[in-house]
Amino acid sequence: MSDASIGIGTGVTGTAHDAAALDAGARVADYLALLKPRVMSLVVFSGFAGLILAPGHIHPVLAAIAVLCIAVAAGAAGAVNMWYDRDIDAVMRRTCARPIPTGKIKPEEALAFGIVLSVGSVMLMGLALNWVAAVLLATANLFYIFVYTIWLKRRTPQNIVIGGAAGAFPPMIGWAAVTGDVSLASIALFALIFMWTPPHFWALALFRRGDYEKAGVPMLPVVAGARATKLQMLLYTVILLPLGLVPWWLGITGPLYAVAATALGLIFLGFAVWVWFDSDEEQGGGRAAKRMFGYSILYLFLMFTAMMVDRAPGLLPRLAEWVG
Repeated sequence: MSDASIGIGTGVTGTAHDAAALDAGARVADYLALLKPRVMSLVVFSGFAGLILAPGHIHPVLAAIAVLCIAVAAGAAGAVNMWYDRDIDAVMRRTCARPIPTGKIKPEEALAFGIVLSVGSVMLMGLALNWVAAVLLATANLFYIFVYTIWLKRRTPQNIVIGGAAGAFPPMIGWAAVTGDVSLASIALFALIFMWTPPHFWALALFRRGDYEKAGVPMLPVVAGARATKLQMLLYTVILLPLGLVPWWLGITGPLYAVAATALGLIFLGFAVWVWFDSDEEQGGGRAAKRMFGYSILYLFLMFTAMMVDRAPGLLPRLAEWVG
């Protein structure tokens, strides 16, 4: 065999190998996209906050396992949601590039992926931590999949009000991972996210109303109109302002958090007022709705950050123990 033929053969093999490697990399990225990593990040953060705020001690390895289980379970629910919503995802501009509508992942593969991860994360939580946390984790996933995605999302404009409970479970799960129970304090953390969810998603629905109309999803701006949606957003943010102070009232946090929660809540209310007076009705909302949606994510992140910072005197020794 000549040197030339060896060179050609090596080049073809190398090209095929590089193509296979690129394809494998794309597949990994596609499966990661199924997990909705941006949504998962806030879920994981609130779950971690619940774990930090809970009274008692937990081994750092077990704490890491608890956070991992919350992350994997949230991603698994997202994968099943993409499997079920693949028809409407294909027609919505915001979701048409997802792995299933683009044909990068087959629907049955996404479903199997989601089920395996969901069951695995719940079992690991139960075996490694406790079964109270595991039951809460399973409840959150089942609620998101069956109550929100399958039952409510395409049937009622109250879909996100009721279905939003699924996203409110993570701090309760983190709390239960440490304590093994459900307390009034952890329910207060649940309530905070539960009441935050409607104005957060309705802000998105206002400036994406055309997408939801095209897909036939009865989000509140589509069914009731922009004005009614803005009023609901304003009412929810008014209720959220005192509700944000409940963790301080229950003694979970101190005065530092109370000041931060009041300031953040007033800003959130200010955005809702801006949306109410915004006359730009393109896609059901204008710049104000987009800004409110962006701030709503920052609001929840800063609220839980303030809780943990307020607990810093007790938190630092715990972190030092974990690191040590």
